[in-house]
Amino acid sequence: MPDALRRVTATRYVTPLREGGSLPGLVEADDDGLYVVKFRGAGQGPAALVAEVLAGELARALGLRVPELVLVDLDPELSRAEPDAEIQQLAAASAGINLGVDFLPGALPFTPAAAQAADPAFAADVVWFDALVTNVDRTPRNPNLLTWHQRTWLIDHGAALFRQHGDAPLRDSARAGFPHIADHVLLAAAEPLAQADARLAQRAQHAVAAAAALIPDTWLGEEPAARREDLAAFLHARLQAPRDFVEEAERARA
Repeated sequence: MPDALRRVTATRYVTPLREGGSLPGLVEADDDGLYVVKFRGAGQGPAALVAEVLAGELARALGLRVPELVLVDLDPELSRAEPDAEIQQLAAASAGINLGVDFLPGALPFTPAAAQAADPAFAADVVWFDALVTNVDRTPRNPNLLTWHQRTWLIDHGAALFRQHGDAPLRDSARAGFPHIADHVLLAAAEPLAQADARLAQRAQHAVAAAAALIPDTWLGEEPAARREDLAAFLHARLQAPRDFVEEAERARA
């Protein structure tokens, strides 16, 4: 895992992507790359970007495929040519550091047929991971998986760690149930979750702190150190044996 996310500067606003509620945009940067930019000024605010980085980089550390995440410096002037006033307002509210997700040209949506044919070990690893980070957004209706170069990639983790949007410290909910796992798109294809747990639990414990360190302070509010510690404490507590989330997911799978 890198010590920091790569940082680029947006040079051209290409087009809005209207498939999700947060209205991300396709942006070209000064490294000539194209990125799907998640804006800090969108409805869920920086907390969604926090979840994107923490969950996305943790997934990568576990060997799951996630497009590269970068930090994108945005000048709101870039969107002036866009006639949609909503997009101009969003860009104006997002000046500074935003999140960029490497654009996968030609990637195909994940289909129900692909879910049924998924490798059982891979399916179990993704279910285990999403149960750990309480990701509510990997359902048949919205799988947030892409097929690119005949491989499956995980995208859009802004809905993970959803209890961070409440008033209480996130760590207080570490042992709370996660019934949403029953709706997971890969649950029916997964092998027993104990096998994924044996592969991933120790690796996750070692990767949490490094993934949390990649979150920019500017996304973490007035006390970034305390917020970062709370995020890491939540995951460490969920990873303590016995791991209730594994048993809960296995009951749903059965």
